[in-house]
Amino acid sequence: MSYYKTVDGKKMDGNLLDMAEEAIAGAGDGRISKQDAETMIAAVKDSGEYTDVEKDTMEYIRDNFKWTEGADEWFRSEVARWASMK
Repeated sequence: MSYYKTVDGKKMDGNLLDMAEEAIAGAGDGRISKQDAETMIAAVKDSGEYTDVEKDTMEYIRDNFKWTEGADEWFRSEVARWASMK
């Protein structure tokens, strides 16, 4: 299985897409929770860089998956905080 997946003609991070799918398929309400978002940010930070592929993937996930309000706000602020430290 490839690390990357192509969605709408763009290369995406397959791991992040799988995490999002698993998050909404669980026993919860079909939305990405703050706990799910924490798992995803750890995967984004694993290389020490927020790559263009990861940015495109997270934009796709934010636009195409339901998030709890708290999870979406937390994820966006965490990425901004992390980026400002670089």
